[in-house]
Amino acid sequence: DMDPVPPEKRTWSAMDYITYWISDNFSPSGWRKAASLMQIGMSWKLALINVAVSEVIIALVVTANGVVGARYRIPFSVQSRAAFGYYFSYLMIAMRMIVGIFWYGTSAYTGAECVRSMIYAIWPSFHHVENRLPAHANITTQFMIAYFIYWVSILPLHYIHISKIRFLFTIKAITLPIIGFGMMGWTIKNAGVGNNSLWTAGNTVHGTALRWVFMQGVYSNIGGWATLAINSPDFTRYSKRVRNTYTMAIALPFTATLIAFFGVVGAGGSKVLWGTILWDPLLFIDNWTSKGGRAAAFFCALGFYLSQACSNISANSISAANDLNCMFPRYINIRRGQFIVSILGTWALTPWNILTSATSFLSFMSGYTVWLAPICGILVSDYYFVHNRKYNIWELYEQHGIYRYNKYGINWRAAAAFTIGWVPLLPGFLPKVNSSIKVIQGMTNLYYCGYFYGFGSSMLTYWIFCTLWPAKETMLDYAVYVDDEVLTRAGGDVEEGVAIDTDSLAEKTASESEKTK
Repeated sequence: DMDPVPPEKRTWSAMDYITYWISDNFSPSGWRKAASLMQIGMSWKLALINVAVSEVIIALVVTANGVVGARYRIPFSVQSRAAFGYYFSYLMIAMRMIVGIFWYGTSAYTGAECVRSMIYAIWPSFHHVENRLPAHANITTQFMIAYFIYWVSILPLHYIHISKIRFLFTIKAITLPIIGFGMMGWTIKNAGVGNNSLWTAGNTVHGTALRWVFMQGVYSNIGGWATLAINSPDFTRYSKRVRNTYTMAIALPFTATLIAFFGVVGAGGSKVLWGTILWDPLLFIDNWTSKGGRAAAFFCALGFYLSQACSNISANSISAANDLNCMFPRYINIRRGQFIVSILGTWALTPWNILTSATSFLSFMSGYTVWLAPICGILVSDYYFVHNRKYNIWELYEQHGIYRYNKYGINWRAAAAFTIGWVPLLPGFLPKVNSSIKVIQGMTNLYYCGYFYGFGSSMLTYWIFCTLWPAKETMLDYAVYVDDEVLTRAGGDVEEGVAIDTDSLAEKTASESEKTK
């Protein structure tokens, strides 16, 4: 599974990447995205603008880094060796794997909420299931039943290879927008949108404070995709052609902003209908208690369940499984890795304890962007500016190849740029974990600009270090792709759908040979 993807497994089209992002964004977490922004002082209009700006920025990063996977057919775990060195890359891989397992567990908790809503819709008596678990367990008997059902039901999906799982995203891309527009239409019909303070209320903070609140929101929203920005090659490597992945730059911000708007409409309507603001779509549909309403609630919850399950696989389990595959390639492939991630994230991590009591730990994991942003900045800088998009695909798999850099397997330039990217953000990050720690406001403000600083500073300093002290053995005249081997075997012809780049070594050699003749 670490090998470059062969032509027969390059099955993802441009439409598949569009449906991927539709399915990823149309989820309970996407519905709730505007809520956190309004709670820190923004109006609903500014909150939607914040979401749109954040998603456009991170979409460009995701797409730019994804080109590496589409062009060289390799996952992040192999790509990282070119920038960080053969052995130092393992530290970056381990950091990303930890995040993937953690978010898998917390997403499983949300998936269990979807299952619980479905059970509520079928058997209303499930509301009154007696709790036989102690209070310190931080989970009820009722929710444990829903949690177990979710976990068992999602396990078979881990068996499907990523090159074939795209049909699930297509199903979600059809059903979830129908559900979203349906819920919004029902809300507008029954509650209206003109007589609610939610719609007329403005920003509750102003001036300089509002500007920093806006930056805090941008940082938070970008941080939600920080892991995917790094591991986008894990799924772009399966594209039919490089240009198929460019659709992500539009699909990601458009769908994220649209689902956030649905959440605003639902929250405003719930205040009119039930007297309280419900930002969670699952709590919203739990209020549909008539027979027809319960049927609608079931199908809505089923749609959100599919969304949460597929998002958990694409964003968390596959990425963490790729990391395990890289660390233990003799024993773990992507399929086995996904099952390991499922067990660790769902049961060993006990996410109900984290979500109930570990506020500081949640803040720590949300602030993990402090480390992920510099990693991504270095990857982008290395590919586009340092190596000018020219890698030798086979040297990335050589333990003693050109990307080892030295006997320790560490590219010191990347290590230095990585340090510069995250250390200045640490003072502003610490109060988020421990509220008793006090720092000057300037450090907090820098932290709110964390992704921009971490990404930008590491990208720039890495390029400067590589310009002043280049690793000459890694600077190539021509790129070497896996398709050069395909060209050699096929005598210069390849099957339809295989992306061949014009600066590949095989084509350059063939051209020079013709000139000689």
